[in-house]
Amino acid sequence: MRLKYPLISNKELIDLKFLFRIYVMNEFRPSRFELLPPVIKNLVIINVLVLIAQNTIGKQLPFSVDNVFALHSWKSSLFQPWQLITHLFMHGGLMHILGNMINLWFFGATLENLWGGKRFLIFYIICGLGAALLQLLFLNYEVAQLTKEYVDLVAMHANGAKGAAEAMLHYALKHGINLNDDFVNYLRSNPNDNEATGKLLEALESSFKQKLDTPTIGASGAVFGVMAGFAYLFPNDYIYLNFFIPIKVKWYVLGYFGIELFSSIKNSVGDNVAHWAHIGGAIVGLLLVITWNKTNRKTFY
Repeated sequence: MRLKYPLISNKELIDLKFLFRIYVMNEFRPSRFELLPPVIKNLVIINVLVLIAQNTIGKQLPFSVDNVFALHSWKSSLFQPWQLITHLFMHGGLMHILGNMINLWFFGATLENLWGGKRFLIFYIICGLGAALLQLLFLNYEVAQLTKEYVDLVAMHANGAKGAAEAMLHYALKHGINLNDDFVNYLRSNPNDNEATGKLLEALESSFKQKLDTPTIGASGAVFGVMAGFAYLFPNDYIYLNFFIPIKVKWYVLGYFGIELFSSIKNSVGDNVAHWAHIGGAIVGLLLVITWNKTNRKTFY
């Protein structure tokens, strides 16, 4: 489900310049409302420039940009502390950045006008860091499980344990490693063929190293924090999906969060979306807004 049209409060059709209405809180009296406030404008520009650099200059460099600047598991040899920030400005393609930047602008414009640029930027970065930390915790758990399985298989093969071939085939199936059907059938008929099991183990080793070094990129975690913050402050505002389906922001964000939670638990083979980063960003964003807004609980729209 993707946002297709800007928010229209109380289902009223209003002019383009009023697509984002300011909600006046007790101590907030803005002098003017900016449709594209400066922090969001600069975030969009930076993200677009980085994507262009990834696909132009990045491909000419003697090293992989993803290896250096994308977020990696701290058990990977590629992990570096700066990746906690740099991965927020990288994207996997046009649709990836388009979805993130539209949602950042759509939900973030009101928050930046409400809080001011400095506070909004702090909020955005903290949400991104929270998303990265939860993603790292998930990767740590996933890598620990994967490492144990792989090490056990290596030991079984080295010791010539009964059932080693079948265990390796099961591992390959579980982790989405494509194997030739004829090879699989041969190995099941000849499980004691050391040459064949050796080749299979090489394929598993290659896949293991690849998963260990899988990068995470994108501003989605920080953007989910922005969405959660907006939904908490203005839960009953409406957005229009596919141009004509009205839905309250709280149900849209809760539904989106539920989909991410379900997808993270399901953890389907081949799913390359960092669902835990999205969840982490939303949780951190919600907690931040609750903390900052403790004295304004009656000012929600």
